[in-house]
Amino acid sequence: MADIREAFNGPFAHKERPDYQWGPYEGRVPYPRPGVCPSKITAQPGRAFRSTLEFPDSVLQFARTHPLMWRPIYPSQRQPLLLRTGAPYRLTHITVDRTQAEDGYYDVMFIGTDIGTVLKVIVLGNSNSLTNEEITLEEMQVFKVPTPITSMDISVKRQTLFVGSQTGVVQVPLHRCSMYGKACAECCLARDPYCAWDGHTCTRYLPNTKRRYRRQDIKHANPALQCMDQNPSVEDLELTEERVVYCTENNSTFLECIPRSPQATVTWHIQRDDYMEEVVLDERITKTDDGLLFRRVLRQDEGIYVCRSREHGFTRTLARFWLDVLHTDTLSDLLSRNSKYKVWSPCPANTASTNRGPARAWFKDVLQLIGPSNLPQVEQYCERVWCNEKLRRKHKNMMDKYRQAQDSVRRARVQKSTGESRIRSPRDLHSQE
Repeated sequence: MADIREAFNGPFAHKERPDYQWGPYEGRVPYPRPGVCPSKITAQPGRAFRSTLEFPDSVLQFARTHPLMWRPIYPSQRQPLLLRTGAPYRLTHITVDRTQAEDGYYDVMFIGTDIGTVLKVIVLGNSNSLTNEEITLEEMQVFKVPTPITSMDISVKRQTLFVGSQTGVVQVPLHRCSMYGKACAECCLARDPYCAWDGHTCTRYLPNTKRRYRRQDIKHANPALQCMDQNPSVEDLELTEERVVYCTENNSTFLECIPRSPQATVTWHIQRDDYMEEVVLDERITKTDDGLLFRRVLRQDEGIYVCRSREHGFTRTLARFWLDVLHTDTLSDLLSRNSKYKVWSPCPANTASTNRGPARAWFKDVLQLIGPSNLPQVEQYCERVWCNEKLRRKHKNMMDKYRQAQDSVRRARVQKSTGESRIRSPRDLHSQE
């Protein structure tokens, strides 16, 4: 505010003839000074103005020809706090919450866009230079249908952000610490002033809680230093489950891997015997923000793919995929009537009875990731393998025969036990006599 007052109390901007170059106005400024509201403080003896309507014409004419001030007003550290280039949205609203962390107070900015998203951002100042470090903690889609955000307000008591648009109002929590994972390193790398590691999980930072196990490092985010004595350790983060992804040759597929931190850099590697090598990206294999896209899968693409994230020198494995490629010649042989492969399995969606009606075949979800090439053949193949009507009838008949055999054995046992009891009774009575 001091910068703003200084600018409006300074010289006016003025265009000098004949080249109309902008410069500071050095002439006489009429009284009352344009921009000053009439009051007892600005009034002079015999020249008290009750409103701006009573200002002299010279003041109105000067304000009309000098609408700009000469001194600019710069933001803090003479640069913007947040800069976005090439973004698919426009920033519409901003609200700020000041929260206490382990090493001081931080201003958390919540910024609304014209597509219904909210950016949660903090800016860290660098003491060694004038540059700032901008950290996007979250980018939340608060409305299902993209719609411009028209209002935002923070309830500190409820720790909630209220976001409004023309379609409705949504309340969003200021902190969602549980989304940062279940390890000390992940909580530390999140750099969220609201959250800290309490020795067991990533939870809300409270200044009055015990500090023995609490870990938080907003400025440096050094998990190796902060989480050395914590469990799970950094090594435990490497234990990720391997998922199997099936695809057909010459079709497309997608391996999804999204890091929890927007600041993390993701790399893809493929397992080659005893070593890992980075995946070579080209027009056929592309890395996106959400994973690895294969526009056309080849036989040599089969193998184990590892998704890793790197942030502040800390590297961890996010996901492992076993990419199983179904060859085109094998598919054609399976679809032929004289196929040498006769291994069929009953359809999982129909082997068990359910009150919800017929369940959807699980392979239908897989087909959504398969490209248009040979799609009818693949669906036909899956129908024959997992949903073969003839095989279901055969399986049902076998189960019926098995139940009948079990019932027959059960009845025979009952009859045998009943007959023996009838024969033994007189003998037992005779022996007692």
